[in-house]
Amino acid sequence: MCFVVNPPKLICFDCDSTLSAIEGVDELARLRGPECFAAVEAMTNEAMEGRIPLDDVFARRLDLIRPDRSEAAAVGRLYLERVEPTARETVMALKVAGWTPVIVSAGYTQAIEPLAVHLGIARIEAVALKFNRLGGYLGFDESHPATRRGGKPEILARLKSELSPRRTVMVGDGVSDSETSEVVDLFVGFGRYAERAAVKSRAHAFIHSLSELPSLLAQSKR
Repeated sequence: MCFVVNPPKLICFDCDSTLSAIEGVDELARLRGPECFAAVEAMTNEAMEGRIPLDDVFARRLDLIRPDRSEAAAVGRLYLERVEPTARETVMALKVAGWTPVIVSAGYTQAIEPLAVHLGIARIEAVALKFNRLGGYLGFDESHPATRRGGKPEILARLKSELSPRRTVMVGDGVSDSETSEVVDLFVGFGRYAERAAVKSRAHAFIHSLSELPSLLAQSKR
């Protein structure tokens, strides 16, 4: 007997300022004091608005912070404390409707993992930090596409090749998310925490609560 398995519907979420209210790298910088926080926050905002390439700030921010394992775990707890209030219910509803959720983020895998578990998302495409046996900072996965401009479209293209989904959707608040608009069926801009004109202009749809997603996807023709 031959069983036909329907291809999945793939929905990818940015993490920072989307699934959770915080920007993880900024919170790591806050642990280093106000000067480090101000410098890193400014770089983050410039990159998120698309005024400077992500490539120019990714390593610089981490070189300033040099986070250890315990600090990454602390930011993981913050992600949970500041989770988008409708995220868990929304992800559950989407899974029931046949969607496969993935987190696609330029954040740090170890910090994002607790949030992914809480939301019931099995797969994370993010940047792994490297620590020594005592938990001290050693660097990050410099080869990961999310560390550079154009990286998220590359990740989405790889996921599509691997999973052959019948629909692919990306949800996020930043310019790096909007870069995926050419490789997904639907790019949904997200504005609960930051409403960016550059993102809104490229979005096929724009929402302010993740709870809007199930009905939007049910009605969308894309």
